[in-house]
Amino acid sequence: MTSLRLRPGKNWHAPKSAFRPNSKQTSYAKRLSAQKAAADVKAKEREMKAEKEEERQRRIQAIKDKRQAKEEKERFEKMAEKMHQKRVERRKKREKRNKLLKS
Repeated sequence: MTSLRLRPGKNWHAPKSAFRPNSKQTSYAKRLSAQKAAADVKAKEREMKAEKEEERQRRIQAIKDKRQAKEEKERFEKMAEKMHQKRVERRKKREKRNKLLKS
């Protein structure tokens, strides 16, 4: 009958185990392999982030190039209204040469 009798605090306390200080330690080889796996994952993440940023920069550059070409086209159209077509063509060629020399 004593086993059925309630004892204070025994119904919700977790059962305790013996104190063993080395039980939660892992071997050096295991730790090393876990660190290597974590480093591999980090390297892959960095690589993926770099690819994503590269793609983003490529898209941005394409947009900038389009805008620049559009502005240049509009500028040459304005010039064509004011002066002769042959003169505009010569200016285009000259600017193209200068751009190639600068880069």
